[in-house]
Amino acid sequence: MSLGGTDLNLLVALHALLEEVNVTRAGDRVGMTQPAMSAALARLRRHYGDDLLVRVGRGYELTPLARALLPEVQRSIPLIEAAFELSETFTPATSCRRFTIAMSDYALAVLHRPLAQRVAAATPGVSLDFRLLPADQRLLEHVLLEYDFVVAPHGYELAGRSRTMFRDRFVCVVDAENPRLVDGMLAGDDFEKLPHAVAGLGADLALVDRELSARGIARSAPVRTYGWLTLPFLVAGTDLVAILPERLAERTRQIAAVAVVPFPFTQTGLINSLWWHANRESDEGHAWLLGVLAEVADEVAELKPAQAGPDPEPIPSDA
Repeated sequence: MSLGGTDLNLLVALHALLEEVNVTRAGDRVGMTQPAMSAALARLRRHYGDDLLVRVGRGYELTPLARALLPEVQRSIPLIEAAFELSETFTPATSCRRFTIAMSDYALAVLHRPLAQRVAAATPGVSLDFRLLPADQRLLEHVLLEYDFVVAPHGYELAGRSRTMFRDRFVCVVDAENPRLVDGMLAGDDFEKLPHAVAGLGADLALVDRELSARGIARSAPVRTYGWLTLPFLVAGTDLVAILPERLAERTRQIAAVAVVPFPFTQTGLINSLWWHANRESDEGHAWLLGVLAEVADEVAELKPAQAGPDPEPIPSDA
């Protein structure tokens, strides 16, 4: 396929090479052999009059031109894909389309089960490719262009369409034998004195940090990690405390042998929103998956946090 004399397959290869910074991995990503990807790189080098990837030690680095090309290619690829997809009629029962959705590990834990069940029931051929949100919030605008949907906490203000996906609140997680627990509660003074394990995630925890700061509380955080899922396991068997969304904390309570206790201060709830770029709205497949995601949002909204895990225990009739 060509556009104005340019082979569009080269654009796909360029996209993979610039993001992977490795010929073999780029080939695996787009289904090309290493010799074929090396040949594509040679053509791209001739086209740009630049090496694009230069050998440094055992790996590669992008040249200054390649670094400048990367965001432009990341913006262009989704627009080209969307343009070609518009000519296709989407039929869920027969489609083999792959959709990409970026979200945190926490949002994936909450949404994956009901979403996967609905998609599998409607279409055996459609697949979902989940990607984690980037650590650098500045990259989210490129993610929104590249992927079909992004689930991000309120506070990530993206240039696209959005709707509320689900709401949650923060709780504290400590080791089940932590001596500062009194009647299953953690006092505010103890919360402040305990060392914290913190997930560096940006806007979601920034909300809580602002509220703590307003109370004059500065957390001591000797342990920091990226992502939510590891926090309960870092806390278990230590004197650490971690702040987690309640839906995730309840799912890991028994597995990690931790206690989930109320957040000792008033807080603003956590809102997770679904985002998509306006250029996808005329895409039939995108509209179909948006409808499925809306159904999932309604289902999740009705669940109590403890119900969100796999194979939940039946809820007592008087609950």
